[in-house]
This record gives sequence, C-alpha cells and structure tokens, in this order.
Amino acid sequence: MAAIFASIAPIFILIFAGNGLKRLPLFQPDFWRGLDRMGFYVLYPVLLFTTIVRADFSGLSLGTAMFVLLAAVTVLGFLALALWPLLRRQGLSRPTYSSVFQASIRWNGFIALAVAEKLFPPEGAAMVALAMAVVIIPINVATVSVVAWFTNAKPSLGATLRKVAVNPLIVGTALAIIVRLLPFPLPGPIMDALHLVGRAALGMGLLAIGAGLKGNVRMLTGWAVIAPSVLKLAVLPVLMIGLAILMGIDGLELHYLALCAAVPTAMNGYVLAREMGGDAEAYAAAVTVQTAIAFLSIPAVLAITAQLAGT
Repeated sequence: MAAIFASIAPIFILIFAGNGLKRLPLFQPDFWRGLDRMGFYVLYPVLLFTTIVRADFSGLSLGTAMFVLLAAVTVLGFLALALWPLLRRQGLSRPTYSSVFQASIRWNGFIALAVAEKLFPPEGAAMVALAMAVVIIPINVATVSVVAWFTNAKPSLGATLRKVAVNPLIVGTALAIIVRLLPFPLPGPIMDALHLVGRAALGMGLLAIGAGLKGNVRMLTGWAVIAPSVLKLAVLPVLMIGLAILMGIDGLELHYLALCAAVPTAMNGYVLAREMGGDAEAYAAAVTVQTAIAFLSIPAVLAITAQLAGT
C-alpha cells in the first residue's frame, strides 16, 4: 500500500496545488474558466484519442468489464434513490437530495486516468478512457432526470441526448475507435503532435480540478456530504469488485475496474445543480470532501484488490 500511496501522491499534490494557486492573486478567475474550457474541448478529448488509438487491448475482456461497470453504477444509482426517504427525515430538501444523487454516481475519470498512467501498463489508461465514454451517456441522463424531478425543472430529453452526443469526450473516443478500424495508421508526426497535447492534459487537468474545489465549511459534515461520500468511495468499490469477481474478472483487469470505482465524484455536477435549481454548494462540499478522502481511500482499495487478485 505504501508503494501505491507514493505513486499517486504527485497526482494529489497537483490537485491541492491547483486549489492553492486559485487562492493567489496571480491569476484572474477568467484564467481558470479558460483552462477548464481548454481541457474539456481540446486537451481531454485528445488524451482519450491518443490513449485508445495506441492501446493494446488483446487479452482484456472489454465486453464483460464494461457490463460490470454499468451494472455497478446502476445498482449504486438505485441505492442512492432508496436513501431519499431516510434523508428527507433527516431534514434534507429536495434540491439538496438531487445533489446527493449526483455526487453519488458521477466519477472523476481524469483522476482515474492519471492514476492509471502512474501505476499500470498503457492498456490500463486505455480501459479507463473507454469506461469514461461508456458511462457518460447513462450517468448524464440519470442525473439530469433526477435533478429535474427533485427541482421541478423541465429539461428536454432530446436536447440532453443531443448535448451528450456532441460531448467532446464522446467525439474523441469515437474518432479513436474509427482510426483503430482503418487499414492504415495515422502518420507518425500527427500522432506524436497529438500525444504531446494529450500529455499536457493530465497536469493541467489536475490543477484545474484542484482550482474547482470549494465548499461551505459548515456543510462538510452534514448528511448531504456523508451519504454520497460513503456510497461513492465505499459502496461502489465493493459493488464493482464483487461483480467483477463473480463475472470471472481477475488480474490487472480487476485493478482497472477497482480504480474506476475508487475515484471521487466529478466537478461538472456543480454546473448542472446551479443551472437546474439543485443545491450547488452541497455538491461542491461533497466534491471537496471526496477528493480529500480519496487521497487515502484509492490506495486502500487498490491494495485490497491486489490481495483479492493475488497480484
């Protein structure tokens, strides 16, 4: 576990450095918004593209792994919904609960990518990239639907699906799959240039994640933070690893799925909560707490997985 901790420490150092830099007067808020946009529209899609194009998937049970991923996230979603009556009795409002649901099932694939790059062979990062593409659509549809129901908003399902379809991460993944099917590779200089852009994504992206962390200190120990943190960082890894073992997945592939389950929730739910009338501050607090806990919980989950997988 100490070796795992040492390997991922630089990732969280960058995240916390981003949070510290955000507090300094060196950069205007527009800089961080621009960095977010650059990452979303250019850096992250290129990273996914190059990772998938260069990966060797031979020997991986991709179909089974993606089924396990979707099944575990689906079960987690229903567990989160089942908590609503209990949380309502604890005084949570409907908008706040919508943020609990979001913070329970969203996941930060870019932290998973960064950890995979540090710990695993190249196909580990490629599998994480595919997992990100697979869960984007169901997670976005589920979160938009639940937030709409609990805030009485009236979003268009068609508009939501169209927005997901042109999501740069989906586009980058789709283009990578198309390129893999071509009878000829892309020219070396083009791939090398794209690879350089993709390499910039992780460092800049981790700084941006840190800069986005925020939360009302008074909310950091409330049910709106505790419930999704337990579901996301404890329940989902158990579900994912258990289902994977039942489906016969072992070795490094089990580690890849465990990593996908162990990362904290993603910051993008904050924007959805703010725009649709959810509790954006509760969501921000949940992201902050989960990211801090993940510094310790990710090594723990991966160490336990290593024992179960015999690696």
